[in-house]
Amino acid sequence: LDAMNLERYRAEVRDLETESAQPAFWEDQVAAQRTMAKLNEKNEIIRRAQSWKDAIDNADAALELASLDAENTELSNSAREPSEDNEAAELLREAARVLIETRRDLEQWELQQLLSGAHDSKACTLQITAGAGGTDAQDWADMLLRMYQRWAQRKGFSARLLEYTPGEEAGVKSALLEISGAYAYGYLRTEKGAHRLVRLSPFNAQSKRQTSFAGVEVTPVLFEDEAVAVDIPERDLEISTMRAGGKGGQNVNKVETAVRVVHLPTGIAIRCAEERTQLMNKERALSMLKARLLVIAEEQRLRELADVRGDTVDAAWGNQIRNYVMHPYQMVKDTR
Repeated sequence: LDAMNLERYRAEVRDLETESAQPAFWEDQVAAQRTMAKLNEKNEIIRRAQSWKDAIDNADAALELASLDAENTELSNSAREPSEDNEAAELLREAARVLIETRRDLEQWELQQLLSGAHDSKACTLQITAGAGGTDAQDWADMLLRMYQRWAQRKGFSARLLEYTPGEEAGVKSALLEISGAYAYGYLRTEKGAHRLVRLSPFNAQSKRQTSFAGVEVTPVLFEDEAVAVDIPERDLEISTMRAGGKGGQNVNKVETAVRVVHLPTGIAIRCAEERTQLMNKERALSMLKARLLVIAEEQRLRELADVRGDTVDAAWGNQIRNYVMHPYQMVKDTR
């Protein structure tokens, strides 16, 4: 706890609270939201450190009580009630449970300190696309979608399905999932690539072994001012509109609210149909495209965006990052 220098965090919290109390603070909505995000992050660090200290103090107190209890037992063993022994044992069990939870939280905090990339602390979107393998690949893409949703649920993150294109027989052709939580992009950025599944196909009448692929693209969710800072020439964009369909009444079924944006130099295509209006879908699609281009620029040593030709995932043989083998044996192997 001494190495964390909590006084520095407390001083930063006081400065941020003073800034947020200014009358003109909310005139710039984007800057205000970023300031509040920083304030929440600092407060969370202080809260976690205080919880670690409280857990250690409570464990020390429980051990001290148990030690005194053991000494009293030796002095007056005959006059001791069984309920007193149960209370001492319960104290020790509770102290052990709290210390185990504290250790897990410390390990998670240490991992988060390694996630020091420019966008690691942000939320992210996952684009899951079925690759080679036909219906099995579409079913595999749907399995990956559920896997990431359940992972987000266990981590306490929120997962929102932004776009879903069902398969013809089963599964999903493509899906866009937004995961919001602390360091969501840092945790998931290494999931980018082709995922390979080997199993006995439930869609094959002879139950033959089938190999299928699905591609995963991971992109951070940018703040509004970061998205504005990325300038994409209009000549590099191809924007088309279409009907979104599904729930939403006449507006989405009769008006072309869905937007598809294609970045011509890289071939990256983003489709957004979540919002109720075409303008909002266009803004969201452009923001997602800019985030994807920023990731590509970082991966290619910040070359000019005009020279970027893309770093897309080819969900096929030889490009997988992880193998999931269900038959004739069970194994998950990362090939990187």
